[in-house]
Amino acid sequence: MLDIQQKVTVIDGYHADDFPPSMLNSTQPLVLKNFAAKWPLVIAGQQSAREAADYIRGFYSSIPVNACIADPSANGRIFYNKTMDGFNYHASKVDLNVALDKLLQHLQDPDAPGMYVGSTEINRWLPGLAECNTTALPDLNPLTSIWIGNQTRIAAHYDFPNNIAVSAVGRRRFTLFPPEQIKNLYVGPIEFAPGGQAISLVDFEQPDYQQYPKFKHAVAAAQVAELDAGDALFIPSMWWHHVQALDAFNVLVSHWWRDSPAFMGRPNNALSLAILSLRNLPPEQRQAWKHLFDHYIFDHQPEDLDHIPTNAQSMLNQPLDELTARQLRADIINKLKR
Repeated sequence: MLDIQQKVTVIDGYHADDFPPSMLNSTQPLVLKNFAAKWPLVIAGQQSAREAADYIRGFYSSIPVNACIADPSANGRIFYNKTMDGFNYHASKVDLNVALDKLLQHLQDPDAPGMYVGSTEINRWLPGLAECNTTALPDLNPLTSIWIGNQTRIAAHYDFPNNIAVSAVGRRRFTLFPPEQIKNLYVGPIEFAPGGQAISLVDFEQPDYQQYPKFKHAVAAAQVAELDAGDALFIPSMWWHHVQALDAFNVLVSHWWRDSPAFMGRPNNALSLAILSLRNLPPEQRQAWKHLFDHYIFDHQPEDLDHIPTNAQSMLNQPLDELTARQLRADIINKLKR
């Protein structure tokens, strides 16, 4: 286990149905102690893994879920295979009851395979569960998903949305890094990764500092959060996080939301387009474009446009409205066809 000195700040006294919205403006991760202690799912899990599994079964819609199983030799690590042309687990669509039965079957097995039901949208696969285990996120309309498995390890990755992740059953350890630590995390391929999101290639259980020397700097900047059942973790947008389930039966419920309208699209698209059109330019030209991006995007201030009449600002006008966003997207698509 990594030797991380900094703990994520813990806030106690607030629950899922009663917490200040200002908390969601934090730029740092926060542990929300006993956030979901009153949830029926949490209470069922405190009785036993079987009680929790049966509680979940009561909401199941019978739609197959995405599940994966890894050989015991993987030590719970959901990762690539040795040649990085595939993964170290077998993925398939199965009935959720089958996956739950398999997890319960191996509860006492010290050599259990790594088993993992990935992000499953609750309102479609488990209708009614969210209403019985509510989180008051006014006007945010989060995407709520459930994750079920045993002692698995999910490699460090980032998500664009903010997240309140609730450890509903079992304990979890999160290791978090601020966005600027990407340079020290040795991130793998963008377009081919477990779960579809680029991940750190470092094994957090046995980090190879000869192969990944800069990872020591990431560890120095890291924060760690230990969650008991009923605790939650607020993860700000773009923070890297490694997730380790510590018990033989674990359930996580995530609530994702973004701070900008969906019509603005995914920033990942801009990154892909920049790789296509900018990255292979000569260094001097890349720096020139960097200045343009800083001016129009990263360092932009409203007063930068004071010299342009409002009616002539077009796409530069802020905030970007949906009609302008649609026109801009159509223009980009047309230009990409040339």
